[in-house]
Amino acid sequence: MKIADNQHDEKIDPTVSTQDDGIAAAKRIQEEEELGIRYLQGWQKFLVPSIALIWSLFQLSLSSWLLIDSTYIRAIHLTFALLIVFLSYPMFKRDIHIPGLRWLGEKHGIPWPDFILAGIAAAAALYLAIDYEGIANRIGRASDMDIVVGVTLVVILLEAARRVIGPALPVIASIFTAYAFFGRYMPDFLAFKGVSLPRYLSQITLSTEGIYGIPLDVSARIVFLFVLFGAMLDKAGAGKFFIDVAMSLLGRYKGGPAKAAVLSSGLSGLVSGSSIANVVTTGTFTIPLMKKVGYPAHKAAAVEVAASTNGQLMPPIMGAAAFIIAEYVNVPYLDVVKAATVPAFASYAALFYLTHLEACKLGMKGLAKADLPRFVSTFMSGLHFLIPIFVLLYELIIPRHSPDLAAFRAIGVLAILMILQRLIPAWRQGLSKLGAIKLGCGEVVDGLIAGGRNMVSVAVATAAAGIIVGVVTMGLGGLVTDIIDLLSGGNLVLMLVITAIASLILGMGLPTTANYIVMASLTAPALVALADMQGFAVPLIAAHLFVFYFGILADDTPPVGLAAYAAAAIGGADPIKTGLQGFMYDIRTAILPFMFIFNTDILLLGISNPFLAVYIFIMTCVGTFAFAAATQGWFIMKNSWYDTLLLMLVSAMMFRPDFFARVVGIENHYLAYLFGVALWGGIYLLQKMRGGSTPVATA
Repeated sequence: MKIADNQHDEKIDPTVSTQDDGIAAAKRIQEEEELGIRYLQGWQKFLVPSIALIWSLFQLSLSSWLLIDSTYIRAIHLTFALLIVFLSYPMFKRDIHIPGLRWLGEKHGIPWPDFILAGIAAAAALYLAIDYEGIANRIGRASDMDIVVGVTLVVILLEAARRVIGPALPVIASIFTAYAFFGRYMPDFLAFKGVSLPRYLSQITLSTEGIYGIPLDVSARIVFLFVLFGAMLDKAGAGKFFIDVAMSLLGRYKGGPAKAAVLSSGLSGLVSGSSIANVVTTGTFTIPLMKKVGYPAHKAAAVEVAASTNGQLMPPIMGAAAFIIAEYVNVPYLDVVKAATVPAFASYAALFYLTHLEACKLGMKGLAKADLPRFVSTFMSGLHFLIPIFVLLYELIIPRHSPDLAAFRAIGVLAILMILQRLIPAWRQGLSKLGAIKLGCGEVVDGLIAGGRNMVSVAVATAAAGIIVGVVTMGLGGLVTDIIDLLSGGNLVLMLVITAIASLILGMGLPTTANYIVMASLTAPALVALADMQGFAVPLIAAHLFVFYFGILADDTPPVGLAAYAAAAIGGADPIKTGLQGFMYDIRTAILPFMFIFNTDILLLGISNPFLAVYIFIMTCVGTFAFAAATQGWFIMKNSWYDTLLLMLVSAMMFRPDFFARVVGIENHYLAYLFGVALWGGIYLLQKMRGGSTPVATA
């Protein structure tokens, strides 16, 4: 808003209004994805927050003093999630105007049918805990009550997943269920012996091999606390602190706001498992600033999408998948973090470099220093936000406590800091200390409620994916291996391509965690088995990280990628165009999974020397930088066709040093990296002699 000299003539900048509308639209997308779309009034508006608060307190109790059998924990965890779903999400997102059926789309109150559904869902989810001993005594001999409750639970869980996640996961689970019953009628290469209804329900609803399986157990024991930690850190104000620090460090450099977006999204990704929440938190500030320095709207939004999507790669949380990977691969959690570290940081470094290439191509400059926060004062003002993060990392790395205990202690420290950050300023300014304590406690409670709400999609997704896992473990695993072998003709590279495409397609409709669970159950063991048949050793953790990476890339893949829609709303860009551009930026991430399948050094498997680990990280970064420069058509100037080929060769040399070492006859393949670095430097000198660093356009 601009005020004229006479103080009466006000002119409204239409871009400000448009930007505010975009931010509001992005937040609506986030709310619909994570918090439900009912806006309740009266006593009902306290119902769901109360359930979420009790859920958070229950989960915190499990990590401190409450001892309950794992099966009971899973059942109670699912019960809380289902209650919140049916009370928060209407059956249809659109309004229904048919008399008598308007409750199907009711968004301003909880209709009585949904209260009934919530009650039935809670009873069905708790049934395993209520009659645990009886069910254990009649394993394989399901009673009539077992069958009725089991069918009810499957149907109501699929409906809950449809409301929260969308139709993809329920449809896939239904197809697998149908296949379990009718597989005997399929063609020979797809034929399956089939199961009876009692056998199906014994596996899916009456044991810990289906709905109540490993994914739900990890969600209940570990993932909840890390999601809660991230939610409370956000409520404390850490998100804005990360953005301000990133802007103060990088804002004045060429393409500075984009680089700040990458850094701030990476920092947020340390404690957040949601790409959409990351977009809304950081993109609200960074996307308008990127546009200000010259990025086109769709590229500004795409940078934020790529940065926020990659937040799920960042240890220690990795979009909640790190803990499930550890359980599936049967390795310590820290081994998963170690394996994921180099690819994650190399991917972010390459995106950082890519934003620099875009800025060079467009001849951009950074923001004026006067427009940026001062680094020292900004960093010191939020230094306390780093304390709980350091506590978390210390607990995980030094005494090596369990992830749930580490998260519990970090949450305790964070809760105290949230109160102190209100109390200390009030004490210094002579304000009411009691009022400050109440305000801090209120923010802690808000964080606990947000954590419970944010966990709904993860809990429902892991439970529903358990249906697919349960059917696969009935005997489909070998069949899946045979099908992949048939489609690929036994070619490992083609197997990887088929798996990657399947992960991308599934990921368009599934959240990352559910996509990983499904693909890990179907394809990861098959990849290992088929590679072994060809005499090529693929570590199990490499296969699991492969499907995990491609599940993440689906978050910005049109036409479904919600992260792209949220960023496009903020930037005022076309969401499809934004998604395509974001996917082009993420191609540098897509190459990494293929490379760590063939070069497990990137995962630091069997490598304990820290200097060698740093060396591998630097060389991996060089490879991703060369690949980014090749795919963007720009190094220090616009690439010629042979520049692109040479850059691709550098990338190949960095990712497969063992192959090139054999070609040139070097025994130590780590020395082969140096040939790639030398070639990279040669390309730089070649472009420099041709007159590099001249932009093709000016902002």
